[in-house]
Amino acid sequence: MSTRMFGAPVKRNADSKFLKGEGAFVDDIPLPGVKHAAFVRSPFARAHIKSIDTSAAAAHPGVLAVYTCDNIGPLDIEMPLLIPHESMTDARTQRPLARNDVYYVGQTVAMVVAVDRYVAEDAALLIEVDYEPLDVELDLEAAVRDGAPLVHATHPNNVAADFNQICGDPSAGYAEAEHVTRIQIQVDRSTSAAMECRAVAARFDPITGELIVWDTTQAPISVRGGLASILQLDEDKVRVVAPDVGGGFGQKVLLFYPDELLVPYAAMQLGSPVKYIEDRRENFIGSSQERTQIHMIQLHAKKNGEVVALKDFFLHDTGAFIPYGIAVAQVASTSIAGPYRIPNIEVRFQAVYTPTVPVTPYRGCGRPQSCFAIERAMDQLAEDLGLDRFEVRRRNLITENQFPYVREGLLFADGLRVSLDSGQYHKALDMVHDSIGADDFPAQQEAARAEGKYLGLGLAYYVEGTGLGPYEGGHIKIHPITGKVYVNTGLSGQGQGHETVFAQIVADQLGVAVEDVILTEGDTGAYDWGVATFASRAAVVSGNAIYKTARIVRGQTITAAANMLEADPEQIELRDGAAWIIGGNRNVPLAAVATATNPLRYAFNDAAQAATQFAPASRHDGPPLDEGQHPGLEATDYYSPECATWAYGVHGAIVEVDPDTCSVKIRKYVCIHDCGNMINPVIVDGQVMGGLAQGFGGALMERIEYDADGNPTNANFVDFLIPYATEIPDVDIQHLETPSPLNPLGVKGVGEAGCIAVGATVASGVADALSSLGGHKFHHTPITPSMIFDAINPS
Repeated sequence: MSTRMFGAPVKRNADSKFLKGEGAFVDDIPLPGVKHAAFVRSPFARAHIKSIDTSAAAAHPGVLAVYTCDNIGPLDIEMPLLIPHESMTDARTQRPLARNDVYYVGQTVAMVVAVDRYVAEDAALLIEVDYEPLDVELDLEAAVRDGAPLVHATHPNNVAADFNQICGDPSAGYAEAEHVTRIQIQVDRSTSAAMECRAVAARFDPITGELIVWDTTQAPISVRGGLASILQLDEDKVRVVAPDVGGGFGQKVLLFYPDELLVPYAAMQLGSPVKYIEDRRENFIGSSQERTQIHMIQLHAKKNGEVVALKDFFLHDTGAFIPYGIAVAQVASTSIAGPYRIPNIEVRFQAVYTPTVPVTPYRGCGRPQSCFAIERAMDQLAEDLGLDRFEVRRRNLITENQFPYVREGLLFADGLRVSLDSGQYHKALDMVHDSIGADDFPAQQEAARAEGKYLGLGLAYYVEGTGLGPYEGGHIKIHPITGKVYVNTGLSGQGQGHETVFAQIVADQLGVAVEDVILTEGDTGAYDWGVATFASRAAVVSGNAIYKTARIVRGQTITAAANMLEADPEQIELRDGAAWIIGGNRNVPLAAVATATNPLRYAFNDAAQAATQFAPASRHDGPPLDEGQHPGLEATDYYSPECATWAYGVHGAIVEVDPDTCSVKIRKYVCIHDCGNMINPVIVDGQVMGGLAQGFGGALMERIEYDADGNPTNANFVDFLIPYATEIPDVDIQHLETPSPLNPLGVKGVGEAGCIAVGATVASGVADALSSLGGHKFHHTPITPSMIFDAINPS
């Protein structure tokens, strides 16, 4: 038998080309005669547009076209509301180019296309826009008060959505409680800051009528559908390719950004390829962001620490528009109870318009905020009742015999009820307790205080709904000449390792080497059914679709090989790129099997001779292909999950706070993580570690800042702080593998897991470290040196 690949730490297939500089990103696509686009963006957070004068720009040498809302034809529309929901009334989305008003600094007002980017940028500076600035309110709590300046006149108090969900009987829970813990927390706005900014290029062939778009999107199939609809093209005439992409993290799943429509439109109008490459400042002021929420959470508990009811009200900053609906807030609201068996839940949120960059999911998508709320509240409950932090969690965790644990009344982002499917929550807590050295820590903390040092132990638990539908598909074909296996799926990759983990799934079923499985994704010309890469769903949804497809091709291969080897199918095994008689040395290569299953008229090589009409193996009394049979070893199948599958984990940390610099050092960090069966432990570790790195940034550094007029004040990598690799601590990552019962592979998603609990864990540790100095609770993240200074030096 060949070595099992599923679960093996196989090296990533794609790393070699990137290490050698052979990646092909949008800006690397060779497009002879390509023209370049640049944008005029609003300098005001809120203003009326009185006039736009483009005459000087249009006359500038090298300029081919200048576009405003008045000359973009079918694009002068409000862009699609991607996820409608009944809680929203007259949901507002952005126009590709502003008409009459602008709503945030960075909103696109005009586009210039020129012979190169330099000329386009120079011409953009010649466009004169006369603005009438309006009053703004940036503070989220102030924005919902009566009399606050409105982002949209259609929405009183700037409320974009108001949604309430009930699980159990909260009123009965409130009555039963013997104690109530109340806290308010805030998580600030941030951005994904992917290594590669967004980019789009387009070419239109007027003879064939085909539009090809290269896009850094996480959703090429959805972009294809939208472009065809808005530009009034047949869908089969639009091809969208997401080539190599330098990180996505959710920011690149939004559709549409203005450039994704305007660049293809200009290519069609001008008869020339057009390209736009976003620069870093444009990414800060024009591409979606996330995180700001303010939660007022209550835990209603008995004296022994058992939580009998949870009540949460929170404000969610949706920015100037709400193109992604309430998805981020809904994920937060349905994750608010974490891993705890809280029978009664009341959670309400208001999504609030602010004159800032629109908000869509960023890695974590509401989970870091809800985790921060529930975990800081659990720490406060433990303190209120005089209980150990580990013990108060242990008394409330869902036990193994309670799965699936359904929270009736709470609908997740897939529109289906929350049902936590499997886990070993108590074991994970015990693992982090022992690994972090919780029993010995009080003595260490006291010894450190005697030396003037401040050590704290941080703790936070999280859950992560993953693997959302509606579906994904997979296509597999064994090549008849090489025997290599070609796999197509509708996803696109941004560095997750799809080309390796999907190859491992296929390799096990077809008995081939991982490197002989070739994945094509992110190209609607290769596969045109599917959804997108988001919400930690690739392994769960596409992975299971590919597994199901591989099982079909496996059956085809064994049946054909048994016929060729004159054996029963039960006697056939697939290994080492061939079909073998079990226990013997007779075999036939998969290439030969694939060739033989394709009845041929003409022989083009030695293997093909076995498939021609007069070859002995081809002689038959009926037609060469039976009814319903197709040539070759090839199949397509789909997987549609019945609901989300829930990963989980728990983090522990020992932190040291320096009273002189007011900085935080992570002395030890432990992450216990469970994403079900792991396809590739090395890639899982990489995904978790990448999330942890973003989590550390969000916990201590990363925050988008605006002044009172709505101007971003740190839209660059000098002022927006991102941790260096040297500032990321070593992390002890440990895994549990509790299979999900919801899918054939038993897998759960992993992409967002690492970032979710870091902020809560660090805040827990810092609060513990400084608990002897007045008890500052650190209910706001990122934790800045100024916050630490105030805690050390209370007024």
